[in-house]
Amino acid sequence: MRALRKILDKQKPLFQKGGKFEKFYYLYEANETFLFTPNHTTGIKGTHVKDAIDLKRMMMTVVIALIPPLLFGIFNVGHMHYIATGQEADFWEKVLLGLQVVLPVVIVSYAAGGLVEVIFAIIRKHPINEGFLVTGMLIPLIMPPTIPLWQVALATVFAVVIAKEVFGGTGMNILNVAMTARAFLYFAYPTDMSGDVWYYLGGQQYADGFTSATALGIAAETTVTDGVQPVVATLASTNNGMFEFWNMFIGLIPGSIGETSTLMSLIGAVILIVTGVGSWRIIVSVFLGALAMGYIMNLSDANEYLSMPAYYHWAMGGLAFGAVYMATDPVSAAHTEPGKWVYGALIGIITVIIRVLNPAYPEGIMLAVLFMNVFAPLIDYFVIQANKKRRLQRATV
Repeated sequence: MRALRKILDKQKPLFQKGGKFEKFYYLYEANETFLFTPNHTTGIKGTHVKDAIDLKRMMMTVVIALIPPLLFGIFNVGHMHYIATGQEADFWEKVLLGLQVVLPVVIVSYAAGGLVEVIFAIIRKHPINEGFLVTGMLIPLIMPPTIPLWQVALATVFAVVIAKEVFGGTGMNILNVAMTARAFLYFAYPTDMSGDVWYYLGGQQYADGFTSATALGIAAETTVTDGVQPVVATLASTNNGMFEFWNMFIGLIPGSIGETSTLMSLIGAVILIVTGVGSWRIIVSVFLGALAMGYIMNLSDANEYLSMPAYYHWAMGGLAFGAVYMATDPVSAAHTEPGKWVYGALIGIITVIIRVLNPAYPEGIMLAVLFMNVFAPLIDYFVIQANKKRRLQRATV
């Protein structure tokens, strides 16, 4: 590290004011502060409240929390491939195949988004923030393994520019950037984001007797049959029990690269909550909201999907991943403590409503998060107004 420090110190004058590469100073500064602790301190005199955490440390904590779903997603892509094609493979063969599929998506995401960040930093003459460290990892994890790389680049550029930079950059976005990228692809290239795209086949065909549908797709298409809870029975009988509840909870099912495992998302939630980076109120309220709406749906017998056990929504689709990593975005989420409960609960409620009542879109967490991002400031406004009104009533003249 000392050798690297000397190299950076030697090159620094070239990027400082008057240097040959003065206009690229913030590109140099981004690399320097990523590798080493910044050497500048506040120049304002007086007492300051000091904290050990800054933006870089916060973003790195979220990246660490994303490692469990990333590693599991790499394995699961390979695992699903060999199941879908009817082939046998050991653990490392599955991991190597998963790496072959997932790493290019991650690299393209970081390269495309990083380029946009650098361009805007140079134009605006401001430091490059570490916010994209998280977004650059989130975008690949919510993509299907078969997504074309050029679409990953296009969606990343679109999301960073439209959902972030036009509002002023890091800390100013009103929408979750990663969810914006997914929404862009879903509506611009729906055939590449829905349908039979959740398995990497590598040019091979599905094995005989194997269905390529996802758990949410199967539940949405289940028709009225004899017996109790036909949705549960249908899920349990598909692909040799692939969609049994505990198998879905662990995540050994088809889906986006990093969002299939509720277990891995909960491990990430523990990391975020213990470090104080993620709001436990939002995470818990999303799960409770989804559970409550699931029970309300159980009161109707209009179709078999409505009678599915409410807790199944926790393990199906990307609800857990969205609750832990998307809904808790500290910029686009609600900021007041009571507001966080309302915000999270509505995300869970809307997710289930979209899933059950909209047959054309069996998943709902993406639209629910983006919808509540827009209403988060309004929720905070009413909470603050209620607090002010209550305090004024207690005030004495």
